[in-house]
Amino acid sequence: MGTKLVEKKRHIAKTITWRIVGTIDTILLSWLITGDPLMGLSIGAVEVITKMVLYYVHERVWFNVNLSKEGKLLESRKRHLVKTLTWRLVGTLDTMTLAWLITGNPIAGLQIGLAEVFSKMLLYYLHERVWYKSTYGLRTANKKGYE
Repeated sequence: MGTKLVEKKRHIAKTITWRIVGTIDTILLSWLITGDPLMGLSIGAVEVITKMVLYYVHERVWFNVNLSKEGKLLESRKRHLVKTLTWRLVGTLDTMTLAWLITGNPIAGLQIGLAEVFSKMLLYYLHERVWYKSTYGLRTANKKGYE
C-alpha cells in the first residue's frame, strides 16, 4: 500500500474553482454595498488576478505546513478550520484594499471586507470539504520493495 502524493495540478484546480466561487460572492456583495453593479464587476475583475496568486501561494504554504500534535497530523476538520481562518485574513485584507482603491471610499472597502468575512468563511470551508473528498490530482506512490 502506498502513500498519497498531491500533484500541483490539484492546487491549480482548487485555485480556479475557489476563484470562481469567490469572485461571484465579491461581485454580489460589492454591488449590494455600493449600489453600483459596475463597481461590483470592477472589484471582482481585479480580484480575479490578485486572489488567484494569493490563493495559490496560500495552498502551497499549507501543503508544506505540518501542523501536528505529538507527531500526528491535525484532524482534517480542525486543519480546514485553521486554514479557512488564515485564508480569510489574507483575502479580507486584499478585498478591503482593492475596494477602497477602486471605489475611492475607505468605508466601502471596510464594509465589503467585513461582509466577506462571513460569506467567504462559509463558502471556503465548504469548498475545502468538497476538495477533501475529491481524488483529482492525487496519486499513490508505491514504497520500494512493496510493488
